[in-house]
Amino acid sequence: MKEELLAKIESLRQDATKALASFQNLKELQEFRVHLLGKKGQLTEVLKGLSGLTPEDRPLVGQAANQVKQDIEARLVVLQKTLEAKDKESLFSAQSIDITLPGLDTGRGFRHPLSLVNEEIETFFLNLGFSVYEGPDVESDYYNFEALNFPADHPAREMQDTFYIGGNAAPSPSPLLLRTHTSPVQIRTMKNQKPPIYMICPGAVYRHDDDVTHSPMFHQVEGLMVDTHIRFSHLKGILTLFCQTMFGKERKVRFRPSFFPFVEPGAEVDISCGLCNGKGCRICGGDGWLEILGAGMVHPHVLEEVKIDPKKYTGFAFGLGVERIAMLKYGIDDIRLFYQSDLRFLEQF
Repeated sequence: MKEELLAKIESLRQDATKALASFQNLKELQEFRVHLLGKKGQLTEVLKGLSGLTPEDRPLVGQAANQVKQDIEARLVVLQKTLEAKDKESLFSAQSIDITLPGLDTGRGFRHPLSLVNEEIETFFLNLGFSVYEGPDVESDYYNFEALNFPADHPAREMQDTFYIGGNAAPSPSPLLLRTHTSPVQIRTMKNQKPPIYMICPGAVYRHDDDVTHSPMFHQVEGLMVDTHIRFSHLKGILTLFCQTMFGKERKVRFRPSFFPFVEPGAEVDISCGLCNGKGCRICGGDGWLEILGAGMVHPHVLEEVKIDPKKYTGFAFGLGVERIAMLKYGIDDIRLFYQSDLRFLEQF
């Protein structure tokens, strides 16, 4: 019995030696490993015969079997590494890859200039104690015009300026439209919150206008402060600080009388031209100033519409175009560059 088992073990060793010299891939090698050394493998079956040996013969046969097993396992490890290296070499050769070359740089992303400017604007007003509010892009005529003291015949209500939804244009009752400014957010806030109110409302707005300085869709940040004893001097102080924070302390700021239905008095805010320092050039049209935003004291009719007593409370409001600020800040002369997704332009920021 002992001699028979030793002969089987030696036969398995010789067969394994021949087989290991013929394998060409890892799949064949793995199948052989299971066939010879697995739980139901040939060598395992031989070891089961140890129970029939005498106590004197059992260690001798077990040692011979373990020696063959260790020898085969060592050869399998070496052959596996050789075949793995061969497979990698074949893969690289087939794909014509030079593994000595450095890896390709995937590049890094860039913040969009409008995102940068919008964040800078929000940070400025948050530091002054303002809160950020948002509202729907699709609005009713009431929130977009009527509650803001826009008369029914105001040009902004006309089809050539406002995008109405589903042909539901004025004068139908409360037609739906794409908001032309973010002022409706101010109305919604004042209806749901009593003064004091310190807020800004950033977001996309829509107007039928398209050229190098206008886009059918652009971004605004509007602001509102309503409290007791709010004066025009508060408006001037905050907006002057804002302009000089965004464009530099050396910039001069001026306020020109202007008309907006929802404020009285109203003003256009200009900054001195950064190219000519206010002397006049082609960028500023020769007068040394660049228009940057509109503002004014909230009209009493607007406060009455939202049930805020204009005799007790006053406030100011302002609105600015994010694209306009970005164009002036970075010297960009065509608004369409913001929407063309040209990395040559965007990676500069």
